[in-house]
Amino acid sequence: MKTNNSLSGVLHVVLHLARTPTPVPSSALAEAIGSHPVVIRRLLAGLRDRGIVRSEKGHGGGWTLDCDLDAVTLRDIHASLEAPPLLALGHRDENPSCLVEQAVNHRLGEAFREAEELLLSTFEGVTLGELNTEIDRRIRARQRVTRAAWCQMPAAPETEQGRARG
Repeated sequence: MKTNNSLSGVLHVVLHLARTPTPVPSSALAEAIGSHPVVIRRLLAGLRDRGIVRSEKGHGGGWTLDCDLDAVTLRDIHASLEAPPLLALGHRDENPSCLVEQAVNHRLGEAFREAEELLLSTFEGVTLGELNTEIDRRIRARQRVTRAAWCQMPAAPETEQGRARG
């Protein structure tokens, strides 16, 4: 089952922007999250419309943060993405006149709505500022971290000969 990772991706991009004082081109952001510049522009368009980020065209242009991190919640970011589905579960609609299917779908629908409401409520309680603080904590825990290490990939496993596999 394919999952929608747009929320995770846009949070990753926004928090990189929070740590960069100058405009960042879509190509550099795309490279940071292993994506394509067009995908970045699409993800950030909704945030720009809500005043969370700003884009500057031309030489030296790119994306910058345009908000107070403590004033923006995960729910705000989710909404800026046109509120993609939070759950990958659904129900069957092959035989809508079947009383069993109706009962199952009714109960599942209630459970899905309750789960989404709980998740959105949790999103409301988490700000970008809190996430940025968490990043700072992780950086401090990783001694002498460099900017490139923010997204450091795990080391390749070693073979019996002691060399990394490619």
